Amino acid sequence: MELLMSILIGLIFAAAVYLILSKSLLRIIIGTAVLSHGVNLLVLTMGGLKKGRVPILGTEGTGVYNDPLPQALILTAIVISFGVTAFFLVLAYRAYQELDSESVSKTRGHEADDE
Repeated sequence: MELLMSILIGLIFAAAVYLILSKSLLRIIIGTAVLSHGVNLLVLTMGGLKKGRVPILGTEGTGVYNDPLPQALILTAIVISFGVTAFFLVLAYRAYQELDSESVSKTRGHEADDE
């Protein structure tokens, strides 16, 4: 299962890098959001399932369990990525109002507008 998840994470990272390297601000924002989802999936996959006794005192159950620390880190990362994505969207909207274009080349002062 980890192999399948690793391949899926690689595909998500590849799609995110492709989107980030484009010249459209909206694609860059979507690429950063997809990249954050890929990182969250990577952390969850690397946390894995633990075998043995559950690390809670006073329980007699044995079997498989999940470590709660990666899940807490992912929950925090989701909130942070939501805030960063909202900030990027507001920044792109303001840039669109000022420049009348969503191209990155306009923000650098170039006259050419590539599509």
